[in-house]
Amino acid sequence: MHNMKRILVACRLPEYCREAIHEGISLAQQYGAELYVIHVTHDPFIRGEWNLPVQLGVIEDEYKKAIVDAKKTLDAVIREEKKRGVAVKEIFKEGKPAEEILKAVKEEKIDLLIMTGHEESKLEHFLFGRINDMIFRKMPCSIMMVKKELGPA
Repeated sequence: MHNMKRILVACRLPEYCREAIHEGISLAQQYGAELYVIHVTHDPFIRGEWNLPVQLGVIEDEYKKAIVDAKKTLDAVIREEKKRGVAVKEIFKEGKPAEEILKAVKEEKIDLLIMTGHEESKLEHFLFGRINDMIFRKMPCSIMMVKKELGPA
């Protein structure tokens, strides 16, 4: 992993990406690299994406609230690091996470992608699909997984 100039940390759920951000900071400092953090919001309630015969209004409202809360949490984590003098470029996108992460990697000429490797919950799999699998197959740069265990079920 020599010649790393740009590192991107992909955050899906802020409670799991804190360690990934710290790993990104450490590597960016060690290699003198630029650090980027991307958070992609994906609305799984877009018409036609699901073929479910039930009304999803309540679930959709809760999901949208969770996205707002996630962005606030991620902003707080990044603000903490900026106070410590760490330069972080934030990227917020809307769309399908795997596609937006791949676009960001290509546009920013990323050398290393850091992601959390936590076990996906059933709800997360339902909402997002198997994003990590999609990213692994298409990513043109090195990928580092930071393991994060889920709490008790």
